[in-house]
Amino acid sequence: MIKSWVLIAVGLLSGGIAAAEEGDMVLQHSGADINNVESLQRGARNFMNYCSGCHSLKYLRYNRMGTDLHIPDAELKKNLMFTTDKVFDTVNIAMAQSDAVAWFGKQPPDLSLIARERGTDYIYSYLKGYYVDHTRIWGANNLYLPNTAMPDVLASLQGLQKPVFKNEPDANNSAKMVLVDVELMSPGALKPEEYDQFVRDIANFLDYAGEPIKAKRQSLGVFVTLFLLVLFVFAYLLKKEYWKDVH
Repeated sequence: MIKSWVLIAVGLLSGGIAAAEEGDMVLQHSGADINNVESLQRGARNFMNYCSGCHSLKYLRYNRMGTDLHIPDAELKKNLMFTTDKVFDTVNIAMAQSDAVAWFGKQPPDLSLIARERGTDYIYSYLKGYYVDHTRIWGANNLYLPNTAMPDVLASLQGLQKPVFKNEPDANNSAKMVLVDVELMSPGALKPEEYDQFVRDIANFLDYAGEPIKAKRQSLGVFVTLFLLVLFVFAYLLKKEYWKDVH
């Protein structure tokens, strides 16, 4: 388990997803797949170790997560349950509410429905969009959430990024420097493709947390659609048989 200050800071990072104003950048495609159980397992690990110190998933129970993601209770308790010893509890926040209010002014929000509200592409892009900005109190800003108050707590994994600006004309046809992208200037502990997978797994897990039955609903929807198509064929043939002698 990582140090508590990292849990707190990354919790704030996730909270910024729900709290700050969106930027105008085109979102990156996350490639999240709700049917990829291994990705969901890794995402659960990443979330519980990096985000659950500040953010709860109040609509998701540990035993439901264990069943859906094929995680045995023993492993669930050992590696993913840090705030309770009961598998039927919901995923609770590890930080005391009084501490949250004292440190941040309010308790960080629950993230149960963040993927349903913003989408996995937004979560994925946001976690990849930090860059160095010494004018900000935390020394960092975000391409997808301009002037975010959240620190770049995953910098040790991703590395530090710098902003990329481009000259574009404004309304008066005068040259204006516009932030268009970020680029890596010093590597982190993970290779770029490894970090992409790391945040993709988090986005995927939060998609699952927002609707645990989503994968089953989608597969059932395909079955029902195919059933109705076959039924339509038989109904049409039956109709032709009944009406073949009617002129």
